[in-house]
Amino acid sequence: MLFSFSMRAAQRHLKIQEIIHSRDFIDLESLGHSLEVSESTIRRDLMELEKKGIIKRVHGGALSNPSREEILDYRWNSARYHEEKKRIGKAAASLIEDGQTLILDGGSTVAELAKNLLGRSLQVITNSLPIAQIFSNSQSVETTLTGGFLYPRLGVMLGPFCEQMLGSVSADVLIMGIGGITAGGLSNSNTLIVGSERKMIEVSQKVIVLADHSKFGRNAMVHLAPLETANRVVSDQQLAPEFQELLRQHQVELLLA
Repeated sequence: MLFSFSMRAAQRHLKIQEIIHSRDFIDLESLGHSLEVSESTIRRDLMELEKKGIIKRVHGGALSNPSREEILDYRWNSARYHEEKKRIGKAAASLIEDGQTLILDGGSTVAELAKNLLGRSLQVITNSLPIAQIFSNSQSVETTLTGGFLYPRLGVMLGPFCEQMLGSVSADVLIMGIGGITAGGLSNSNTLIVGSERKMIEVSQKVIVLADHSKFGRNAMVHLAPLETANRVVSDQQLAPEFQELLRQHQVELLLA
């Protein structure tokens, strides 16, 4: 009997992984209907899968937990929540004033913002080759690359030379992506990335974080800064109320796209 029960649980776990991998997010009610089991059983299954690092439980359901290889791949990140990122990029662009000096951190969501800045009169400093490429033919956006070690797959320049260059400039606004947002603060997936982002924060008067709803409730590998370091967060309409309240408690302005 115990063996049979274990087999059924293992089969459910495999099915849950297939469903979440195909949709990125699934709610408890839908999972219960799909597997024809109670919500309490689904909760136990999700707890087991979270312990194994396969999924991330969030309010009302669960998110897929991408591998480190996927997290550090620009193309994979660009395709993930693409529509949400497009809306976030467009909304964030409306916060930028002509004549400002911007630091644009690498990342697929910040790249969506960059597309909406074409034709504007701006100075841009970036460590991202994909973002620099967006502005390569622009007559109105003056673009400066930081230099540094070119990190494969993400297309960003990092390391001591990058940080040294960033330390010699100042900016009105830093616009950055992020690996995770929790009550403990902002985090990202690599020590070199965090090193350059800390320098970006240091030389910028204002910090705007672009993050789709999947980044909330997740701790990436390396702590970057307290949550209140961000002056404003731009996210999407699927952001759970608990995370909206978390930002309010830390006096971080929120814009939902």
